[in-house]
Amino acid sequence: MALSLFFFAACHSGLEQNIGEYKSHLSGTECRLFKHELGETCVPTNPQRIVVAEQITLEPLIALGLKPIGVPDRAFVASKTSFLKSQIAGITYIGKEGQLNLEKILKLHPDLIISLYDINSESYQLFSQIAPTVKFKYVHAQWQESFRRIGQVLNKAEQAEKLLNQYEQRLTKLRANLDVRLNKLKVSVGRFHGGVQLPEFRSQFSFPGSILKEVGIAIPDAQRQLIKNPDDTLVILNLERIDLLDADVLFVAVDPGARELFQKYQKTRLWQTLNVVKNQQVYSVDSSYWIFGSILSANAILDDLFKYLLKAA
Repeated sequence: MALSLFFFAACHSGLEQNIGEYKSHLSGTECRLFKHELGETCVPTNPQRIVVAEQITLEPLIALGLKPIGVPDRAFVASKTSFLKSQIAGITYIGKEGQLNLEKILKLHPDLIISLYDINSESYQLFSQIAPTVKFKYVHAQWQESFRRIGQVLNKAEQAEKLLNQYEQRLTKLRANLDVRLNKLKVSVGRFHGGVQLPEFRSQFSFPGSILKEVGIAIPDAQRQLIKNPDDTLVILNLERIDLLDADVLFVAVDPGARELFQKYQKTRLWQTLNVVKNQQVYSVDSSYWIFGSILSANAILDDLFKYLLKAA
């Protein structure tokens, strides 16, 4: 992405002039110095025109009562629009994740750009010429920390903590409702990928895996034994190892481009031999919030856990 952005800048002679004029406009804005993954940035005290580099970064803003003016679309995982709906109406799309359209971003006249993973050290230099840019590290199993960091940079730290406390209360309620089943239940999270065209399971270090762990629910032992490194959030499966998805309950997140693939696997003999299939405890869920996310996706996953796990009790 960095190379394409710099190539774009080099091919458009008027771009540098436009950036220079806009930087001059922003120079008088009151700001606070903020350290982040790629450096130190003076962030506007009250930003009004925020662009986010990924849809995962969109969630904290919406949760904190802010609406960015620019957001990219997803490539494979379902768009966050499927569950945010009217909350993000009117936001301008700025390309796809990993392929941000620099010209569109510039035309939006942002006063802050926020990223969790798509902006690297090279592209950061270019984005910083357009508007103050901050980048925070996103770790699947530590999504609360990036949510807190975004709350801090937006002067919404207290509100962010309130939302996290409410989330913790929901975790406590779900634990109480599951009661004696909690320590016995094994839950698997599978995904049918629109790009790889193979199924996978999400590990205990993934976003959904970490939420299950917070509830007190374990993933199957066979899955846990395969992954020891906290950086490994998934294992891609071929048909012969589809048995690794077996559990008491299986949630399957299906990407928009993988629905036919999922249907094909459902017709196979090996799929039909899974105990979770025989027991009719397979639930198809929305990949827009089950694979990556922040506070809103975490709460949406809890909604599904309340809905399906208590029904299965």
